[in-house]
Amino acid sequence: MSLRRFAVPSLLLVVSLAWLLPARPALAVTKDKFLAALPKKLTKITVHPESVELEHRYDYRQLLFTGTLDTGEEVDITRLVEQTQPCGAVEVNGRGLVTPREDGSGSMTFGLGDQTIEVPVRVTGVAERYHPSYIQDVNPVMSKIGCNAGTCHGAKDGKNGFKLSLRGYDPLYDIRSLTDDVAGRRFNRAAPDQSLMLLKPAGAVPHEGGVLMSPGEPYYEILRSWIADGVTFDPDDPGVVKIEVLPQGTTIPLPELSQQMKVIATFEDGSRRDVTSEAFIEPSDIEVLAIDKTGLVTALRRGEAAVLARYEGAYAATQIYIMGDRTGYAWPGVPAYNYIDKLVYKKQRQVKVLPSDVCTDAEFVRRIYLDLTGLPPEPNVVEAFLADERDRRVKRDELVESLIGNPDFVDHWTNKWADMLQVNAKVLGVGGARDLRNWIRHAVDANMPYDKFVYEVITATGSNRENPPAAYFKTLRDPAETMENTTQLFLSIRFNCNKCHDHPFERWTQDQYYDLAAYFAQVGRRGDPLYKGKTIGGSAVEERQPLVELIYDTGKG
Repeated sequence: MSLRRFAVPSLLLVVSLAWLLPARPALAVTKDKFLAALPKKLTKITVHPESVELEHRYDYRQLLFTGTLDTGEEVDITRLVEQTQPCGAVEVNGRGLVTPREDGSGSMTFGLGDQTIEVPVRVTGVAERYHPSYIQDVNPVMSKIGCNAGTCHGAKDGKNGFKLSLRGYDPLYDIRSLTDDVAGRRFNRAAPDQSLMLLKPAGAVPHEGGVLMSPGEPYYEILRSWIADGVTFDPDDPGVVKIEVLPQGTTIPLPELSQQMKVIATFEDGSRRDVTSEAFIEPSDIEVLAIDKTGLVTALRRGEAAVLARYEGAYAATQIYIMGDRTGYAWPGVPAYNYIDKLVYKKQRQVKVLPSDVCTDAEFVRRIYLDLTGLPPEPNVVEAFLADERDRRVKRDELVESLIGNPDFVDHWTNKWADMLQVNAKVLGVGGARDLRNWIRHAVDANMPYDKFVYEVITATGSNRENPPAAYFKTLRDPAETMENTTQLFLSIRFNCNKCHDHPFERWTQDQYYDLAAYFAQVGRRGDPLYKGKTIGGSAVEERQPLVELIYDTGKG
């Protein structure tokens, strides 16, 4: 995409959001009617995973049952299917969570309406003692029950004299806090049940955080086993490398219906584990979706929202669409004239929304002038355009072509990019600011490809007078500030919330923040000897800088 064409799509982005508005005054199909009719419409049941293998007493699997209707639609039926044939080796609760009961193998059968499905089962290791890993077992449990949350011991100054790293991002720090602080009094290795680490969250002694677990529950028993093993910590235990959230890109037919989610973690040794119960699953829009601690998504209204899963510093996301009643919907088959039309129509068909009416000529001529030149059209231009009786598409395409690249267009987009690249004579000097602005103008006027434009800025070296894009690194001098500005400007990503801790709502981590900032720490600056020590700027808190600088790669940082 060139700098010129970069300007055009902004006119059309709002189209993809229009479907969030109510499409009709009331629903013809209600939740109760839908569920009542569902068994008769069901043509197939699928399940994920197709078989269950549990390897120890605390292992589990979240089953996802999906029903295919006679319309081709797919719906979540995880909480609707009935277990018609159980397996003695496992137990299945109402949310479809499978937990081990004893070693053995067999199969389970589930059904809804006339459809059934069989799930093979194999269970091992239940009778053996399980030795929890701090990294893979204990830290996730502490995160899930909130020990290292920002409102508890993960706060900046901890809580009641005891501090853990926020969300357990630093296991080594946490294990030292747990074992070294106040002589390790939180553990009683000889009598694990008398450990403060268990007594407090179990409510046996006063605990500001309340009762979080009880003896006999999996989380309690995992912590108890870890204490009985001697509070071990192996930094070489495989950590999480990625997670997956399932299902991907699913559609919920109506508000008030639900979708069970699940999260699978992949570890450094290649092993995979169901971590649905320990993961945190949150919606991007709480007015569209509600999600409980078990990963059950409930649709609140027609719309679209992202679901973000977080587990031990790894993140994954998916989109969920809530349709609402679309009875009688039919795509009108409007023509697609360009790739933007194709993308918009694809989304509209996916969410069953009719395309909006085409704007009038008067609306079009005003919008296109303001968007491409920043100026309203002259009255005579409007009159001539409205009087033109040629085909609407022909005359509109012609108007767009006449505006892209004309002097007003070049001025408008030069100003925009000058603002974004912070062209400032107080920092660059009058000559430096003029040179950078002229370089931007030339790039716009020459229709430089956008990727080349960004490349020229990010890789610029040498004198900022001889190579004006190098002024980007004269203006932005701090590596972290340069990184934050670059990610927001060129990637449209706010990369500053993860400076002090992992991002609370996105998949960006604190490590990624400093890894990327370290790249810009390699940028070196020194005064250009041709300007004989001339300086610019300076204040009571900032020293003056060379008027012209040479930007170079230090090769370290």
